[in-house]
Amino acid sequence: MVPRHPDAPPPGPVARATVLAAATLTIMAAALIAPSLPAMEQAYAGAPGADVLVRLTLTVTSLAIAVSAPAAGLVADRCGRRPVLVSGLVLYTAAGTAALYVGDLRLLLVTRALLGVAVGGIMTAIGAMITDWFDGQRRARYLGLQQAFASAGGIVFLPLAGLLAELDYRAPAWTYAAAIVIVPFAVLAVPESRKARGPAPPVVRGRRVPAGVLPVYALALAATLMFFLAPTQLPFLLDDFGVGPAMTGLVIAGSTLAGTVGALAFPALRRRLGGPLISTASVALLSVGWLVIGGAGSTALVVTGLVVGGAGVGLAVPNLNLRLTELAPPERRGGVLSGLVTAVFLGQFLSPLAAQPLIEVSGVAGAFTWTGFAGAAAVIAAVPLLVRPSHRVKEEI
Repeated sequence: MVPRHPDAPPPGPVARATVLAAATLTIMAAALIAPSLPAMEQAYAGAPGADVLVRLTLTVTSLAIAVSAPAAGLVADRCGRRPVLVSGLVLYTAAGTAALYVGDLRLLLVTRALLGVAVGGIMTAIGAMITDWFDGQRRARYLGLQQAFASAGGIVFLPLAGLLAELDYRAPAWTYAAAIVIVPFAVLAVPESRKARGPAPPVVRGRRVPAGVLPVYALALAATLMFFLAPTQLPFLLDDFGVGPAMTGLVIAGSTLAGTVGALAFPALRRRLGGPLISTASVALLSVGWLVIGGAGSTALVVTGLVVGGAGVGLAVPNLNLRLTELAPPERRGGVLSGLVTAVFLGQFLSPLAAQPLIEVSGVAGAFTWTGFAGAAAVIAAVPLLVRPSHRVKEEI
């Protein structure tokens, strides 16, 4: 484990609560404006390319997270976790609330990209801190709690954003101000898990990327490509059902509620089932959920599909996070974990682009159906690997 600063106390309850509170701001940060997308599209109807640019206001945040996370990992490994966390929280507030007063659509895209830089730093710092602080089952527990709190943030902030969107499409940007409340606690209560300054960590010779890391990244990318159909496409599907912004926020929050339950169940399931089976089960749940949405003729069935799919994501993220901490040497943990952040948010950015051809051919509902079939096919292909009588399977993702 990366040693804490010799003068720093072990992380107390306030420090742990602060890190988990910061986690609520991360996974669904880009999606908080999702309930506003139809109204925003109408507001900018006269701007060139407004239909594409409005959707990019959501996904450019994910791209910025994906691009900036590796740099955040390097800084966290060399300069410490806490400076990355604090600076990320400050930038999160400034860039997120900028949508309240920025009127130009292209300038708004810039602020949304800066929000992504902030989220990349926050997520990387949180993951590195938790894996520095804990080992064994406690590490699995806190990684599960990290994902549970990230999902809980969606439960709180997405419905709130939907209610605010009923007032004005810009109003959901107020939710980003929550980060500034956490800053004093991050400064005063969170101990640094390594020296903030000093010599760089020793260079690890051999493989530039630890063995087994790339398949974890690939699975995270694929699962996110599937999952992010929910915030990017469901507002338009639900709009066809006559569902308003407030209800849209509640519906999308259903997936994060299920994600919270899945994440809380992760430590116990990890002991019983092992990593490979959890990975397969999470993709299976996501696939079944999306097949239900694709065939849904009512909002109730959409919610059912979201709950099933969200439970799969709640299991997948802490499972992949834990696997990476097992693969990464302590002095490179920030960089390796930042790669998972990159994979997740690159998937968020690419999801609407990958879905567009399916939508043009079969509509939004058809895109969910075909994505569900693709995930189910992957699960079926993985079954022979799960039953293979080899001890190596237990060491895979």
